[in-house]
Amino acid sequence: MLDRSLRAVLARPLEVTAAALDRPGITPDRLTVLGLALGVASAVTAGFQLWWVALVLWLVSRIADGLDGTLARRRRRLAESQGRDSAPSHAGGFLDITADFVVYGATVVGVAFGATAQFGAPWWPFLLVLLVYYVNGTAFLAFSSIAERTGRTIDDGRSLSFLGRIAEGTETIAVHALWLILPFWAWQIALVWALFVAVSAVQRIVVGYRSLR
Repeated sequence: MLDRSLRAVLARPLEVTAAALDRPGITPDRLTVLGLALGVASAVTAGFQLWWVALVLWLVSRIADGLDGTLARRRRRLAESQGRDSAPSHAGGFLDITADFVVYGATVVGVAFGATAQFGAPWWPFLLVLLVYYVNGTAFLAFSSIAERTGRTIDDGRSLSFLGRIAEGTETIAVHALWLILPFWAWQIALVWALFVAVSAVQRIVVGYRSLR
């Protein structure tokens, strides 16, 4: 729901940062892997109840995740201006979405471990979040694949065709951060979040089906 607005706000700062990072040894794929490693580290530290460390790692991992695509687009524009091949990296897009899914799932598990051990939180709200993540991810990945084959892609600068709904990347980052700030309320937040993601999944299924008919 907020992805488009936030991307507009962050576009300039990300461009400036990507320009500063644009060095031969730094590639979009390496930034993706860095974001993956930091995200998994955030999940592990959350499992050990190091909540503020986990929060910092989480936020930095998401910054790296935002910078990989920005750097890739910057290099494509430069290649085009020099008359060189500027085709987008499908491998990079694949790596990026895979890393996102690993990090999101790992964070849910890490928070569940930490909140259960420290505050006696029940497991089932976190399992519910993982379930609706699975359904939601299946819906938009299936849509993206079929849309590509049928020529009905949604081009917003990203590698895949995203059906924007009420629960998108921005909301996910915010909720996962909120878990780490308020771990004693983690399972209650998970329960509400699962409802939002479930509604988003239903929206994606309905809209995707209608778009592809």
